[in-house]
Amino acid sequence: MKFFAHSLEGDPNPEHWQELEDHLKGVARLSAQFSEAFGSAEWGYLAGILHDLGKYQPGFQQKLQGERVSVDHSGIGAAKAIQLDKEIGFPLAFVTAGHHAGLANLVVGGNGLPSPLKERLKSSAPWLPAVLENIPSEFLPESIPHLPDFLRAGDAEVQRARCCMEFWIRFLFSALVDADRLDTEAFCQPERANLRGRYASVLALSDMLDDFIQAKVDNLAPEDKKVSVNAARALVWDACQESSSHQPGIFSLTVPTGGGKTLSAMSFALRHARKHGLRRVIVVIPYTSIIEQNADVYRQALGPENVIEHHSNLDPVSEEAAYGVETTRKNALAAENWDAPVIVTTSVQFFESLFSSRPSRCRKLHNIARSVIILDEVQTLPPAFLLSILDAVNELCTHYGCSVVLSTATPPALAKRERFEVGFAGVREIIPDSKSLAEQLRRVEYNWPNLNSSIPDWPELAVELAAHTQIMAVVHKRIDARILARHVEQITTPESVWHLSALMCPAHRSTVLGRVKEPLMSGKPCRLITTQLVEAGVDIDFPIVYRALGGLDSVVQAAGRCNREGRLKEGRVVVFRAPTNPPKGTPMRGLEVTESLLRETGGLLDPNDPQIFETYFRKLYFSENQDSRQIQTLRQEFNFATVSREFKLIEDGFTRSVIVPYGEANRRLDDLRRLGPNRETLRGLQRFIVNIYPDAFSKLLEAGALEQVKAGFKQEVVEGIWVLSPGFEKLYDQKYGLVVGDDPMADPKALII
Repeated sequence: MKFFAHSLEGDPNPEHWQELEDHLKGVARLSAQFSEAFGSAEWGYLAGILHDLGKYQPGFQQKLQGERVSVDHSGIGAAKAIQLDKEIGFPLAFVTAGHHAGLANLVVGGNGLPSPLKERLKSSAPWLPAVLENIPSEFLPESIPHLPDFLRAGDAEVQRARCCMEFWIRFLFSALVDADRLDTEAFCQPERANLRGRYASVLALSDMLDDFIQAKVDNLAPEDKKVSVNAARALVWDACQESSSHQPGIFSLTVPTGGGKTLSAMSFALRHARKHGLRRVIVVIPYTSIIEQNADVYRQALGPENVIEHHSNLDPVSEEAAYGVETTRKNALAAENWDAPVIVTTSVQFFESLFSSRPSRCRKLHNIARSVIILDEVQTLPPAFLLSILDAVNELCTHYGCSVVLSTATPPALAKRERFEVGFAGVREIIPDSKSLAEQLRRVEYNWPNLNSSIPDWPELAVELAAHTQIMAVVHKRIDARILARHVEQITTPESVWHLSALMCPAHRSTVLGRVKEPLMSGKPCRLITTQLVEAGVDIDFPIVYRALGGLDSVVQAAGRCNREGRLKEGRVVVFRAPTNPPKGTPMRGLEVTESLLRETGGLLDPNDPQIFETYFRKLYFSENQDSRQIQTLRQEFNFATVSREFKLIEDGFTRSVIVPYGEANRRLDDLRRLGPNRETLRGLQRFIVNIYPDAFSKLLEAGALEQVKAGFKQEVVEGIWVLSPGFEKLYDQKYGLVVGDDPMADPKALII
């Protein structure tokens, strides 16, 4: 009897189908190739051979013929792995059993979790002898390879070794999943497979970037080259080029905002990869607003076909209009497994993938090995997940051939020390004297508040802001921004006041950020009232910035939007005490730590001294539980599915999404209603979504202001897609965003609810 792995849609002739032995060997070869990047080629090959042994069952062959038969084919390979070696067969058991459904827990199930591995093995083992009778004896493996050296540990290192093993299983799983998907695609969808994998080399990209940067320098006017900011940027670029030849490991790039980190860090990364044979550069950024801005710069320098932008707000329609259908399709495929030379992604996508159990999300992990990883704005790493994040980064550098660049203007205290054993050891500074660089890039004067004085209310602050022609004010909360902006409007003119908050959809915010630059450049009145969403990496330049007293890192990031280009002798940053507090959690604790430092220093904080951030972050980190979800304990117990559920940098269900009537939103909604939910229609709506808290969502729902979208031929409800009901469209203000019923200054007629 012939056994097949895959049939072809619309072709009932088995002679045209993929034979199972061909598929197993093809997957094994690819999986071995992928696993070679982390010294585990033999394990990758064996995983490929084992993964579909369960298809050697007559029942599965009947399924390929179109019969409705339920067959668990992935558990058989897991059972065979344990039969080969009960002690060290379990890594292969995990990856083969999970290559469709995902990595399971070892023992614990229930509560919405998939069946644990031990249950799968128990149910699959009785079927194994019958399946083995159908497999050519010479095809079956006789033993399991030795574990890589770094996974062997003495009794004193058992917990550490278990986390190392857990991490390695993830990478082995990734290699198998990607190999399986690619081999299947090559047989079933060859035209799709042919779009993959053609990129410029790291060597060529490094030369292209250096030429791009040099052209920018050459195009500067002679007087601009003498400006201290541009001189400092040249110094940063030189230091990055010089340091790129150092041996792989962990590097720190501490450069004040406006110092040219974006291009200089990429120059370091490509040169470093070129020198040491690393495969790609992965840029990890906390906010999508910075990703879009930085990815655009990288595409200009390196070509859109070589730069993959991977985040939830990516819009395929806009991508096609900008770069063409073929490039967009290739980039979408590369986002599945990150095989391109330059990846730009979010912190959420990167770190949640490292701790995910889902095949689709884990598929890319093996391509992280032997990469240069730039952690941009590294000070934003969430303290509640710090231990597991730092442990993962250490693993990537120690056992997976990666180099990591900690890029920031406000260096967090991540060095290994007493009571912080998981911290980074041997971090090398790319800028040898970051304090001198900070002095050279000193462009603002800080005015700190008197903690013993009274706190002004919003009308008082509005009067102070209105006295300036061009000014940006950063407040704690979305409602704060709206209230303060309306007060400033009443004193000045509506057209001179701009507003930004997360109650505006991303497309709306991007439009405002683009338009606000014109009055700034022309000297017209421009008063921007915003939340902290502009603080990291957004390229705007105000002569005066007001910032509500909060975490020291946030204050300094806001200051990076003040005199950014160094055109003034000195900009002014006024830190004020706001009538409201920051949100609970890390923002509130950041405020408390900053207040304590102000008291300790008598109100003379100097953000140009890197040592102040060491002190600040030490206090901040030790004020929080750095493993609040017990991720490290769960990892030691091989609870992959539970780790995946608990490791959420953004909580599932914490906010609800509403599509708002701005720009092209209605046209994109029509596409969804007509074509139904798919990657293109859903991605096309991401830029027109506002996320609101459950209480606000409930108010709108009770008032009849929200309805679910019905789409497709059958006009079925699309789960999780909500829009403003007919007659309630005015709840989205074209200046202030979504009105959710918590604004005391809003027009009562517009509120409706």
